[in-house]
Amino acid sequence: MTRSTDGERAREEAGAPDPRLLVREAGLAGYWGALRRRVRGGELGSLPVVVGLIVIAVVFQSLNPSFLSAGSLSDIGVYIAGTGIMATGIVFVLLLGEIDLSVGSVAGVGAAVWAVLSVTHGVADWLAVLLAIGAGLVIGALHGFFFARVGVPAFVVTLAGFLGWSGLQIWLMGEEGSITTPEGSIVEHLTGFYFSDISAAYGLALAAVLVYGGTRLADARRRSAAGLPAPPPAETLLRTALMALLAFAAAYVLNQSRGLPLALVLFLAVLVVADFVVRRTTYGRRIFAVGGNAEAARRAGVNVEAVRISVFAVAGMLAAFGGLFIASLSGGATKSLGAGNTLMNVIAAAVIGGTSLFGGRGRIWSALLGILVIQSIQQGLNLLGMASEIQFMITGAVLLAAVVIDSVSRRTQKTAGRT
Repeated sequence: MTRSTDGERAREEAGAPDPRLLVREAGLAGYWGALRRRVRGGELGSLPVVVGLIVIAVVFQSLNPSFLSAGSLSDIGVYIAGTGIMATGIVFVLLLGEIDLSVGSVAGVGAAVWAVLSVTHGVADWLAVLLAIGAGLVIGALHGFFFARVGVPAFVVTLAGFLGWSGLQIWLMGEEGSITTPEGSIVEHLTGFYFSDISAAYGLALAAVLVYGGTRLADARRRSAAGLPAPPPAETLLRTALMALLAFAAAYVLNQSRGLPLALVLFLAVLVVADFVVRRTTYGRRIFAVGGNAEAARRAGVNVEAVRISVFAVAGMLAAFGGLFIASLSGGATKSLGAGNTLMNVIAAAVIGGTSLFGGRGRIWSALLGILVIQSIQQGLNLLGMASEIQFMITGAVLLAAVVIDSVSRRTQKTAGRT
């Protein structure tokens, strides 16, 4: 039984009304007061990231009117896909309170496996893609095995993996060091294909709104049937309307450029599936349980080792998949794919988006929010002609700010007795 359920039952036995009911009865003033109390209590959620994105948009648009143009925003939608998919895998690992330093090299191995099989040895393109993703899955499971079963710290295991898989990547690429993406291949289409028909973007926006609204209505009905406080229909309608505004605005902007990018569709699909797994399955609840307190989870009957191995396997699989997107953007697989600032951006995206470094707290969608912050900064600085070192310094400062906010938030919640 969760803490919230215990609290609700205690209030019922004491005859006290649920505070959420009082908030809803008070209308907008009640919601505003509840928001202020959550902020004071350290429950910031995605608020800092959303505010940061607004500030970034205002600053760069004032410095360069092209920043919020359809073409610029469409480019951002494509560029975030590969790194964002890798960051989604890192969110799984961070929920355990662990870290994976090998994602960059695993991405490079995934791209190398695909290129060597498909281009050099003539294996069917779709099969080469699946084998590349499978290679990432096996690599991640191997990391998880040494961490969960052997007891080697995840930092050490994945650092060794970072070095070892980088060597394997160089060996696979051979003397030439690069393999160009064939024209018309699956990997080329990952970031090069756009749904030019305007109905594609608007159709996806409509589907997103219907799924979001339907899910919230279904949740509200389940809570009402269980005798728990449920949001009123007006609140659900307002949230769905806001979702519709954002979704259709994004669709409109994309249609002003080249249309709906396939890369963005695949990234969103990964996010939706991962979010469903984490929030609505027993497996997802076990991940949070292990990340919050591994020993308590073990005593509750959770197979901690299996959860840890599977989480690292998921991270490896998504790293390899993201590597294919990077290969698509760069025009092929190379010895250096996944090197440079790839690892930094992947981990920074997950943390900046709101996933805690201390485990047990975070959301899958933080991968999207975080990579949007990073890519928006890079896009804005590129439009201004700033050097890469400036980008590194600013991204580092934003990452530090995110970790500071997380630390202060946890300390505030502990002081308020909410942990």
